[in-house]
Amino acid sequence: MLKLPITLVHQFDNLLLNKSLSDKDRALFKKWLHFYWDFCHKYQHDVFHVNSLPLFIQKLQDKRQSVQQQNQAKQAVSIFYELRSSSKQPLTRNNRFSNQPEKNVIPDKIASSHGNYVIDQKPLVQTAVQQSSSDLSKSIPFGVNDSLTENGSSWVFIFDQLVNEIKIRHYSPKTLKAYRGYIRQLQTFTKSKDYQKLTQQDVVDFLTFLAVEKQVSASSQNLAFNALLFLFKHVLKKEFGEIKGVTRAKRKPYIPVVLSRDEIDLIFDHLYDPVNLVAKLLYGCGLRLFECLKLRVQDFNFDAGIVTIHDGKGKKDRTVPIPQSIVPELQKQLDHVANVHKADLKANFSGTFLPDQLDRKYKNAAKEFIWQWFFPAHSLTLLSGTKEYRRYHVHESVVQKAMKQAANDARITKRATSHTLRHSFASHLLQANYDIRTIQELLGHSDVRTTMIYTHTVQSRTLKQSKSPLDFDQD
Repeated sequence: MLKLPITLVHQFDNLLLNKSLSDKDRALFKKWLHFYWDFCHKYQHDVFHVNSLPLFIQKLQDKRQSVQQQNQAKQAVSIFYELRSSSKQPLTRNNRFSNQPEKNVIPDKIASSHGNYVIDQKPLVQTAVQQSSSDLSKSIPFGVNDSLTENGSSWVFIFDQLVNEIKIRHYSPKTLKAYRGYIRQLQTFTKSKDYQKLTQQDVVDFLTFLAVEKQVSASSQNLAFNALLFLFKHVLKKEFGEIKGVTRAKRKPYIPVVLSRDEIDLIFDHLYDPVNLVAKLLYGCGLRLFECLKLRVQDFNFDAGIVTIHDGKGKKDRTVPIPQSIVPELQKQLDHVANVHKADLKANFSGTFLPDQLDRKYKNAAKEFIWQWFFPAHSLTLLSGTKEYRRYHVHESVVQKAMKQAANDARITKRATSHTLRHSFASHLLQANYDIRTIQELLGHSDVRTTMIYTHTVQSRTLKQSKSPLDFDQD
């Protein structure tokens, strides 16, 4: 982590003393200033520009820092900004703080602890740009301030508009996260070029960079292409055109990992509730992990023997049969949900989370039993805006970690994840001679070619020798 100049630390410490802060608070504020200083120089932000603070707080949110810690950071940086107002000379491109260690700052250009800061007239901006461009896999904040580099331009509008366009189309939060990540990388790659001047050549160079320098997979490069296509078409309102001359990452043939039934039973034996039941639904119904965790009470129709999957991948709905062998376990889980719901109502909690804006349209729906998660989380979630406590479903990381531990404990020699159970579902149905189109419908695939990959996971039983139907044996 980049060190703060000693003289700057003394100035900031004196400013904290003047505010009569406790020793503990002063230590915390100096810690947050250290993080802020390193953040600004790492991502090429002006340390004294007010736009840098929201970007720093956004970074803390991405790292899941608490609201209290975010407020401490805001207060510390706000006090730090007072150093600029107390300076006799404004900090400009040629006299801002250097991002070099203290030994690179010219001593005779630094005034007393209450005076003005003037830095080395040759700041290492170029080094900071190169360092940031060489590590595109890390998360980069929204904007790069235009006072930091000669071709730097703020992209705050781009990311704000991206969020709006994603929400208009009801795309998933994961899509937003992925698209935003690649657009951030494009911003760094182009050194915050004016987004209105982005061209196809910038896209070609960036995609080639991902394939050649970063050596990303073909699927990652395709995802980056889709993100940039969305950027041009819906955010910049420009024609994307045909992209030629891109070095494409080589797509490797992928055959999914499939577990045997004995291996699946071994994993079940090493799982605890409710993850055990989650895993049985993943295998028994061929569900994706997020489809299973987002199930609500009303999605189960025990009389008809089906469960309805709402808002699956691609915002599609479908129904799948309920495995009859686990109906007693499902009923037991339903009773558990009822008890949790009853306790929440008694404690006057605000209910569950509802999709889109249903909680505004139906104000009491969040507390109705049919809308409760079938796999509720153990603890409640505090909404920072409304200060309400609501209950979310079991987090996907809980299932993923439990699956990995269970596979290790069962000594499974394959790479078994929660999605492996879905692969096993499709492969075992195909092995039982189920029609490929039936399996496609159960999996929720838009194209049968996606389902055809499972023909490589089981032994072929197709007769290779051609024979006329007239020669078939009649029953």
